[in-house]
Amino acid sequence: MPRAIWSGSISFGLIYIPVKLYSAVSEKSVRFNQIDRRNGARIRQRKVNAETGEEVPAEDIVKGFELAKGSYVLMSEADLATIAPEGNGMMDLDCFVELDDIDPIYFDGAYHVMPEKAAKPYALLVRAMEESRKVAIARFVMRSKQYIAVMRPKDGALLMSMLVYEDEINPAADLDELADLAKVTIDDRELAMAGQLVESLTQDWNPERYHDEYRERVLDLIDQKAAGKELVTELPAGPDASKVVDLIAALEASVAAAKASRVRHPTAADADNDAGADNADNDAGADNDDAAEPAARPRRRAVKKSA
Repeated sequence: MPRAIWSGSISFGLIYIPVKLYSAVSEKSVRFNQIDRRNGARIRQRKVNAETGEEVPAEDIVKGFELAKGSYVLMSEADLATIAPEGNGMMDLDCFVELDDIDPIYFDGAYHVMPEKAAKPYALLVRAMEESRKVAIARFVMRSKQYIAVMRPKDGALLMSMLVYEDEINPAADLDELADLAKVTIDDRELAMAGQLVESLTQDWNPERYHDEYRERVLDLIDQKAAGKELVTELPAGPDASKVVDLIAALEASVAAAKASRVRHPTAADADNDAGADNADNDAGADNDDAAEPAARPRRRAVKKSA
């Protein structure tokens, strides 16, 4: 059973909805410890004084903000407590906006927002947001830090994504490379070929297609070494950066490769099998003059999911 990382109440006008937050994502990574190869012992880090080299006890460690090289303003926990944001356990819904109005660059972490013995008002909020097709901007304090987040309905519940603040965004305009793009000219043929490549690679989003291949290789490598297998590793050769590429030729080759890949894809084979089955049915029907003409199959229309 997952453990809640925060509990409080959503403030929706004069309505208060007790809720709990659960992490919606569990990052999977391979964690290594630092080991002394000579005897296999763990490496431990100590907090030492940079001048004396002596270990410093926890009660003598304070925070310091560096004003200039070697000059610090010291801050104790008591100092910071005087200006800490009020953690009243409230999640205030500041306003409602269109989800498309929020650039994805602001998103940072996802959490399930679940009701705590308040099913009716919670369900009412979810339904109202679904009907209005709006998302909520929330403010709250967790672990002495003030957050803003966007809350949206998903699968009958509320999903919350943390948002970074505006002054935490590094704009592309600050990067020198952006100026080079203004000098680029693109002709119609190049644009048409690039458009064909995009079209040939377009498909429905399927997150199950993607997985962390490197993590899987690391785990496999660990298993092999744990079993005592001796490994001979060859580093793959990187691309030749000095090679001059003909852009049009590369686009044409890419389009051809993408089309060939689609033909080999299992879904393409399934489509061919379905088409063959339909042709067989039609042939069988043609032999029977008394049989009723089969109704045409309705076309499947793509349905765009709302936020």
